[in-house]
Amino acid sequence: MSRTRTERLVNLVICLLATRRFLTAEQIAAIVPGYEHDPNDERDHEAFQRKFERDKSELRELGVPLEMGTASIFDNEQGYRIARREYALPDIPLAPDEAAAVGIAARLWQQTGLAAAASSGLAKLRAGGIDVDPHATLGVEAVVTVDPAFEPLTAAVRDRQAVTFSYEVPERDSAGVRRLQPWGVVCWRGRWYVVGHDLDRDAERCFRLSRIVSGVRRIGRRGAYEPPKVDLIGRVARSSGPVERTGRATVLIRPGKAAGVRRWAERCVSGPDGDRLTLSYADADQFAAWLVGYGADVVVLDPPEVREHMVRRLRAVAAAYEPVEKVLA
Repeated sequence: MSRTRTERLVNLVICLLATRRFLTAEQIAAIVPGYEHDPNDERDHEAFQRKFERDKSELRELGVPLEMGTASIFDNEQGYRIARREYALPDIPLAPDEAAAVGIAARLWQQTGLAAAASSGLAKLRAGGIDVDPHATLGVEAVVTVDPAFEPLTAAVRDRQAVTFSYEVPERDSAGVRRLQPWGVVCWRGRWYVVGHDLDRDAERCFRLSRIVSGVRRIGRRGAYEPPKVDLIGRVARSSGPVERTGRATVLIRPGKAAGVRRWAERCVSGPDGDRLTLSYADADQFAAWLVGYGADVVVLDPPEVREHMVRRLRAVAAAYEPVEKVLA
């Protein structure tokens, strides 16, 4: 469904919910953006009627309780409205810890370029009587970064529109241009990927967003294709292949802490300052991203590349908290 049609359907639902009487098609056309037409032009009027019929069918398929009737016994033309009693959402009970989780999720998505979606979700919860304050859980911070290609690709997925971009792979000296019908954007092992149909190779492909070295430009028209219903993460997992853990790291862990890290340790030596663990890893940055979640309970001793990634990520966390510290000071 295109963004224009989605917006028109949303406006239609709002219009029919806001009225207690039945509105005729012509009255709806005068109120809802997207239905503008000349009723005296036969072809223009027929186009409006086809559009309106499609939208009514779409609402019914979505489960919207669309009612038909007349405003009074003197009216001959059918009107429309939405039965509020059938469309209203039930109460949304959230325990304090659940409300806190929603607040954290909202802050997380605001950091990943989906602030509008996060704000919309919070607005719907508040409309249902749930007060979710995204700033009420500042003791727990979700720090997530995404690649610049994330937002334009998710928008293209939503609009079902092909894109083109320059893509760089380690085996080649220069980046190549790709044309893709994106099906979805997913996260796998700490990396973001886009999965879709490669137009030049006429085959399914997935691309790591961090290797897109240009802006993402849209091509073709919106709604040009219908994404298949497939397991996107499974596609990425199969294309990535098995991960070889060739790196070795030594970390110092406080006694009795970081059980998740201990489970993956190949060797553990206890000492007066804590337990020294040896672990294997495949990607230094991804490995550091996992360790940083354990906070001060884990200190990387070796190798230097993992320490550097760890320091960089900890500085990013500190920078995220800096505005909060200034407000509380």
